Amino acid sequence: DGFSLPGRNLKEWLQEQFCDKPLEQDDMRLHNAAYVGDLDTLRNLLQEDEFRRRINEKSVWCCGCLPCTPLRIAATAGHAACVAYLIAQGAEVDLVDVKGQTALYVAVVNGHLDCVRILLEAGADPNGSRHHRSRTEFNADVDMDHQLGPRLLLSARTLNTLVVCPLYISAAYHHLHCFQLLLQAGAQPDFNYTGPVCHEALTRGLASCLLDAVLRHGCEVAFIHLLLDHGANPALVPWDESELEAPNRRKVDPEALRVFLEARSEKNLSERRPT
Repeated sequence: DGFSLPGRNLKEWLQEQFCDKPLEQDDMRLHNAAYVGDLDTLRNLLQEDEFRRRINEKSVWCCGCLPCTPLRIAATAGHAACVAYLIAQGAEVDLVDVKGQTALYVAVVNGHLDCVRILLEAGADPNGSRHHRSRTEFNADVDMDHQLGPRLLLSARTLNTLVVCPLYISAAYHHLHCFQLLLQAGAQPDFNYTGPVCHEALTRGLASCLLDAVLRHGCEVAFIHLLLDHGANPALVPWDESELEAPNRRKVDPEALRVFLEARSEKNLSERRPT
């Protein structure tokens, strides 16, 4: 195919394959303004019908390779005023890029708390998109214990990774305030989509649930308290103190571990009591 031709430009190929307009018709001023946070230019452009029709268009902007909407671009860069204005002008908050990432997801990855708050208040799904197919090489700082399996995540079946979940990625980067906002907005504290924990994933050393991931990443105890306060089930974490020295474990925060073990013990006792 065209992508394999010698000297093929990746940016041009992505634009041809995934952008919403032919290459020769592109006027990237809207996307470029979102990238640099130029709110005045956004306002001027969106007074024109042509650009209002293109507010949800996926295109490659001046410094990017992946075709994205202006909202996705502004959220990545942390331009909160632009994010708010684009939403007010009709930008779809849960529209995904070619990797299935929402504007909320990339705002969480980059720790842009104001953008996260604006997107959630506008109704963004705190659990992200089921079409998300990112791999951890796109999130280079995430612990390598949490590599994605070889299969693409194209269905609503039980996941073999949590990397697609905004709540997980906020824990991986220790973005506590983003983590709190997501839970307050209704993020699932036991996120693994709607199915049970994928035990196949456990043999590869992957986190099975968010409590498991928070412990593995050495997150402070506040993350544990937030998950438990929002209904996370400590019984889903399949390991105990004897496993802490295993090579695929990160150093666990001692206070976080104590709170988790106490919660799991109380959960086990409550389940044994006669009703």
